[in-house]
Amino acid sequence: MGHLLRTIEPYLNQYGYVAVFAAIFLEDFGVPMPGETLLIAGALLASRGTFNIYILVLTALCAATLGDNVGYAIGRFGGRALVLRYGKYVLLTPARLKRAEMFFETRGAVVVIAARFFEVLRQLNGIVAGISGMRWWRFLIYNAVGAALWVGFWSVLFFQLGKQGERIGLLFHRYEPFAAALLALVVAGIITARVILRKRNEKRRKIGRS
Repeated sequence: MGHLLRTIEPYLNQYGYVAVFAAIFLEDFGVPMPGETLLIAGALLASRGTFNIYILVLTALCAATLGDNVGYAIGRFGGRALVLRYGKYVLLTPARLKRAEMFFETRGAVVVIAARFFEVLRQLNGIVAGISGMRWWRFLIYNAVGAALWVGFWSVLFFQLGKQGERIGLLFHRYEPFAAALLALVVAGIITARVILRKRNEKRRKIGRS
């Protein structure tokens, strides 16, 4: 992590918050960029006083939300044909697109919230949501929640750990998919419980009418 910070620090010192915004914004609609890495590096620099942590969080949150909405617009208005034509450049094959669309149909909210914690899904989240026909306002809400969790988790974690906690932070970064999977399971459990409860209530109403 120290070597990574030394490599990125000159760019952050030169371009500041613009570099963080651009990397996260472009990454969130498929362009290969180290958005998460710059967020973490920015948080570490904020712990040293180079950046303001509040401005950094706001910058990353805006970039993440706007970037995914650009991806949503690409999927929504460009459609499957456009994405399939250029999808190979962002690792989106027809088979992956089909699986993602099927998953979105049943667990759209879970995918949008948890996708940001996974490397590939973070880039394709908005695009697949747009292709799948998810309503924009639903995507906007769930995407904002996911962005807030993602930005808050990494920025606050590495800001608090600072110089003394880089090794611990690296462990969290390494096990990020497991944390995201746990989050997805929790959200899926809540949604499943609500569906079951709603079906039970509907069944009781039908029995009451008969």
